[in-house]
Amino acid sequence: MTNLYVGNLPWSTTETQLKDLFSQHGEVNSANIIQDRETGRSRGFGFVEMEDGADAAIENLNGQELDGRSIKVNIAKPRRESRY
Repeated sequence: MTNLYVGNLPWSTTETQLKDLFSQHGEVNSANIIQDRETGRSRGFGFVEMEDGADAAIENLNGQELDGRSIKVNIAKPRRESRY
């Protein structure tokens, strides 16, 4: 299983749209768009967890235009532990 970072998303992108986009390249387990805690508005990035097809998704979707914005797709870095 591979966790992908997806950045520079349009504010209007939904998790369903993100899952549908990545499903064209392999099996998607989950798609999450990170939201601001205070406003609930998209922060413009998210994560897609794929069973297979992650390499094809990176190759085909990185730099692709989505609703006027060029999205960034790469393998997500492991989450760092907070020091607090």
